[in-house]
Amino acid sequence: MTSDFEPSLEPSPELLSLVETYADPAVLLSADYQILAANGAYRRFYQDQGPEKKRCYEVSHHYTSPCDNAGESCPLRASIESGQPQRVLHIHHTPQGEEHVDVELFPLTGADGRPRYFVEVIRASQLATLSSQGSGLIGRSRKFNQVLELVQRVAPSEAAVLLLGESGTGKELVAQAIHDASAHADGPFVPVECSGLTETLFESELFGHEKGAFTGAQNRKIGLVEAARGGTLFLDEIGDVPLSLQVKLLRLLETRTFRRVGGVEPQRADFRLVCATHRDLKQMVDAGEFRMDLFFRINTFPIVLSPLRERPEDLPLLIEAMLKRLAPHRTLRLNDDAIECLHGYEFPGNVRELRNVVERALLLCDGDLIGPEHLPGECRNSHFAVSPRTTENDLMPLDEMERRYLRWAVTRFQGDKRELAERLGVSERTLYRKLQELRDGEFSEG
Repeated sequence: MTSDFEPSLEPSPELLSLVETYADPAVLLSADYQILAANGAYRRFYQDQGPEKKRCYEVSHHYTSPCDNAGESCPLRASIESGQPQRVLHIHHTPQGEEHVDVELFPLTGADGRPRYFVEVIRASQLATLSSQGSGLIGRSRKFNQVLELVQRVAPSEAAVLLLGESGTGKELVAQAIHDASAHADGPFVPVECSGLTETLFESELFGHEKGAFTGAQNRKIGLVEAARGGTLFLDEIGDVPLSLQVKLLRLLETRTFRRVGGVEPQRADFRLVCATHRDLKQMVDAGEFRMDLFFRINTFPIVLSPLRERPEDLPLLIEAMLKRLAPHRTLRLNDDAIECLHGYEFPGNVRELRNVVERALLLCDGDLIGPEHLPGECRNSHFAVSPRTTENDLMPLDEMERRYLRWAVTRFQGDKRELAERLGVSERTLYRKLQELRDGEFSEG
């Protein structure tokens, strides 16, 4: 990294001891990434008794160069350029394995007003895991991490969240994660399937009813809004709410009051709002099928969940976790051909479909090794392989073949990037450049 910074003076003892004031792992860094001081929590987290004189990327990423050279967002580099605090989500190496961590970095300015030192504070994420044994959201891809970073930022607030994405991408799991990390975590999480609410049932299901409110109402019924008091109300597939009912929903959200059907006294609503839909609400607003005022009311903080086909790096983790949960007493795994079949499949049903595929395979497999013969026909038919039987029509450009092979190699190889570069016969820097080109291509396509 090149910088116009002059060499920093030796930090004072007071400055070196600053990191000890943090309960979370914290380090004092120089502008050239050197760890000048580390608190006890940092040493315990990384089990490294002598992090001083090392670079931060050597300890946390096991890199030989700064993480911004490896295609990741580097908070220190960004802070140098902006002079402002930075916050990013990274995957760090720890003695317990790789973990998602929330990294906050604060610049400390000198007499000239320019940053001279930086305090970096690290907090392990409680919402996601990189282990099939853990709980929470599962993934490691760039797009997964983008979603996780947004979830961690919005969860502690009271902002309304709108989850967007195809069916089966795990919107309810993300909604649950937002609830679990919010101030409402001790309250109930109440999901409402909006597509199943007919006009006649809408008010009764959401707001409840008094005894005798209508024929068959023999007792008072508590509605879902009241059941969510103190917790989170998750309105799933909100795009399916009929236009005639949207005004009633808008009134609830704006006034935070409602009346039970047949009731007179207004009831106070108290919940955190999270909505989800697979529909294009902006297009529906333009078509007059969704109220604009309701759209702006629920669209405070939109989060887009990518389909599974755009994050193939997450496949091995998801499959391993599903096998552990569906067949905890068996030591099942997929052979190489089965893995390649799944990597070549588009998964129109996303993670929900992947679960169905895995569950079907473990029922068909009598041993411990799942092969292509245990997968649905559509998965096997989508598999592309170069073999002696490849015909002229199967040929493709070399750069496309390299991209496919690199994607396949990254998802299969379990070691670090340095080892992978050695196995592929390229420098570590070349590997990171090619991976960044691959990520940029996938991001632009998505």
